Amino acid sequence: MKKLGLCLLFCVLATVKVTAQSGGITTATPFLLIVPDARSGGMGDVGVATTADAYSLFHNPSKMAFSNRQIKTGITYSPWLRNLTDDIFVGSGSYINRFSENAAWGADFKYFSLGQIDLTDSQGNANGSINPNELVATGAYSLKLSETFAMGVSLKYIRSNLAFNGTNGNNLQPINSFAVDVSGYYQSTEEFYGNFNGRYRFGFNIANIGPKVSYTPGEEDFIPTNLKLGGGFDFILDDYNTISTTVEFTKLLVPTVQDPNNEKGWVEGMFSSFGDAPGGFSEEMKEITYALAAEYLYNNAFALRAGYFHESEDKGNRQYFTMGGGFKTNALNIDLSYLINASDVNNPLENSLRFSLSFDLGEIFEDF
Repeated sequence: MKKLGLCLLFCVLATVKVTAQSGGITTATPFLLIVPDARSGGMGDVGVATTADAYSLFHNPSKMAFSNRQIKTGITYSPWLRNLTDDIFVGSGSYINRFSENAAWGADFKYFSLGQIDLTDSQGNANGSINPNELVATGAYSLKLSETFAMGVSLKYIRSNLAFNGTNGNNLQPINSFAVDVSGYYQSTEEFYGNFNGRYRFGFNIANIGPKVSYTPGEEDFIPTNLKLGGGFDFILDDYNTISTTVEFTKLLVPTVQDPNNEKGWVEGMFSSFGDAPGGFSEEMKEITYALAAEYLYNNAFALRAGYFHESEDKGNRQYFTMGGGFKTNALNIDLSYLINASDVNNPLENSLRFSLSFDLGEIFEDF
């Protein structure tokens, strides 16, 4: 039976407001930023400019229009805080349908469970149990505007329930809200570079654009509106060997310092986030994270991956290396990843093996 102290710890980690280290930015519903799939997890959590897969809808909905199969569907599982407990996890499911040469639609669902937490009173007597959880359901559409460029838009329903189900002293209320993503993706034609063929990739995604939310009456918090920019290059060495490299930058589009009177709206907060850091331009640059990734693919059947993610010590200090692998058949894809922490800040995915399973079905598309 879990103790009340552990319950409080989980509530802090799940968080009504998530605060990074000194100078960090706070938001509500931070679970929206959790990367669900093991392919991305093995490459430093990059995804906005990688090639299309079953989890494109989370990273960059525009990529759906470049899917090489008509239907892609997948499920993921990531243990959370495995060093402390065994029943907290993030799970997701996705479905993508490229129904024509130039367009695709998709839907996905992500669920963050904080497990069952048994409560006790000050005398140690049982006082009920809670099951805090959060979820987001998303629908998206992607359209090719040319042979090499597509744009996409998605709509999300968000629910966050961290309430104690009537426990005495609890004033938290569930959140029900919405958000949208706007994205673009460019994938060049394959060109010959002397000893190998190559292909460029670029992508952007402005995710979680939506109104402020309230866990407690009279207090409003920003959701984690997030800008991702990335690019990469595929070294197509021959018919069997491909090496892909990718770099990605991210920035939260919420105010650096929250307005205590909550007078700043969510639209104003997005635009002001580019120049509101108290420390000026140098502090604004510290709010940008970066990640580097590489993927080796043999015969479109076996993959090895590695990556690195870096965040400023003054803005959260998340720094970690990742590695992973994948196995492919004509229809089945299995991906695994593992995270190696490189900072003094504990990472909830330390000592955890992340898992993704996806299927490629239907018509085969060959864009170039």
